[in-house]
Amino acid sequence: MIETVSTMNRSCARFTTDKQSARQLSRGSRDFVLVAHGGAGDFSQVRPRQIAIRRVAMTKAMEAGYKVLARAGTSLDAVETTISVLEDSGAFVAGRGAFYTRDGIPELDSAIMDGRTLSAGAVASVKRIANPIRLARLVMEKTRHVLLVGEGAEQFAKLQGIDLVPPYYFFSENEWKRYRDLKAADAKGKSALATGSQVHGTVGVVALDQAGNLAAGTSTGGTAWKMPGRVADSALIGAGTYANNDSCAISATGVGEFFIRNVVAADISARVRYLHLSLEEAANDVVMKELVAQHGEGGIIGLDRQGRVATVFNSDGMIRAVVRADGAFTIKISKQ
Repeated sequence: MIETVSTMNRSCARFTTDKQSARQLSRGSRDFVLVAHGGAGDFSQVRPRQIAIRRVAMTKAMEAGYKVLARAGTSLDAVETTISVLEDSGAFVAGRGAFYTRDGIPELDSAIMDGRTLSAGAVASVKRIANPIRLARLVMEKTRHVLLVGEGAEQFAKLQGIDLVPPYYFFSENEWKRYRDLKAADAKGKSALATGSQVHGTVGVVALDQAGNLAAGTSTGGTAWKMPGRVADSALIGAGTYANNDSCAISATGVGEFFIRNVVAADISARVRYLHLSLEEAANDVVMKELVAQHGEGGIIGLDRQGRVATVFNSDGMIRAVVRADGAFTIKISKQ
């Protein structure tokens, strides 16, 4: 059950637990936290109806992840569950909402990391996987590798019993129109993408479970008019996704090339671990200083083992949501 109060830039709600979860929460277990993002950018470009759709999808995803943690589930399970709901919604640039490449076929990237063991799994440039985050976790748990790409990743998916979906699964009237418009502009020798702030609809989740373990995951459908085979920071451990119980869990969104060059997620983690900065200080140093100096747009969500949350972004806005053990839940877009 959800009780909600909403404004244009902020939604507040409270999730309630079932009796089983309430009993588990009353046994003196520690606090848990779930944080998610749905992309950064200039949301003045996004129609109010689309923002409302994203709010609903984010609320549904956060409720699903909250239930996992409330029942003493692992942070990994909460991350995978929450991201899977976001991928299925089609409301974000992940899963069903992926952008088309220049060849007119979506390619998706995802990664997940366990802060307790430093185990990690990732997939990139997959075309027929409905939930890349689930496949990324299988890479982590069922192989000795970290990253599988393209056809190799899809062959592995089949061996694990995952059904491959046809490319039409990702079809969207709006995205197909965007692709055709960009293709026409490119054919005329015009810049296919407008300059200035874009909306990056990558999704990501960080979680702290009742056992005190961190996890992080990120999933993306890329950027508009990207070259086939382009891999996002989302799938690269240390760039767009990172988790370590000794420091923090991070998921990023924005112009991925900047996050790759600056290994943003790992850099923030290292500053927390070795320089003993707070999570907020470390994230601000990287996102608001170093990335800004390079004109690298985007942001991060972060979480440490004490349950402290950082949501830092240098773009005009970033969809982010937080819920804690008491069920108090917020979604924000603007910096207010």
